[in-house]
Amino acid sequence: SPEQSAGDRRRSATARAPEPDWSQAYAILTIPRLHLRVPVAEGVSKSGVLNKGYVGHYPGTQQPGQAGNFALAGHRNTHGEPFRYINRLAPKDTVRVETRSATYTYAVDRTLPRTAAHDRSVIRPVPRSTVRPAYGYDERGYYLTLTTCTPEYTSKYRLVVWGKLVSMRPR
Repeated sequence: SPEQSAGDRRRSATARAPEPDWSQAYAILTIPRLHLRVPVAEGVSKSGVLNKGYVGHYPGTQQPGQAGNFALAGHRNTHGEPFRYINRLAPKDTVRVETRSATYTYAVDRTLPRTAAHDRSVIRPVPRSTVRPAYGYDERGYYLTLTTCTPEYTSKYRLVVWGKLVSMRPR
C-alpha cells in the first residue's frame, strides 16, 4: 500500500500467514483501510488459534451484532500478523464482520495506545480500561474491541481499538 514504507512491505512479504483451516473459521473480519481480510475463530489460544493465522474471539464476550462487546485478539508480528497496523486506524474507519447470517459494520471511535497485558476490563460488556486517565465507555452498547501486543515485537502491553456497531445487513 502507498502508506507502507519499503521496509514495512519487505517485512510483510516475509511474514507469510499460515494457511488457516477455513472449517474452523466462523466469521470473516474485513478492515478496508488496512486492506485486511482474515478469518475469525473461537478462542484466543496461541497454539490453537492465533498462531494459525486467525483472529481469535475472546470466549465469554458477545458475538457480532449482539448487545455488549464482541472482542477479538490478533498477532501484531508473526503468524500472519493480522493486527500489525491496527494502530493506524482512525475514528470513523470501518470494520466489517461477516457471518453466515449477516454482515455487521462497526465504526472505530477510540484507541487505547497502551494498557497492561492483564487488563481484562477492556473486553468487558462495557469496555473500559483501568489505566489513568480512564479510556473506554460508561454505558451499554454494541461494541467491537480489537487487541494486540505493543510495542511491536514484545508482549509487554496491549494496544486496544474500540468501535461501535453502525449497521447490520442480513445475508
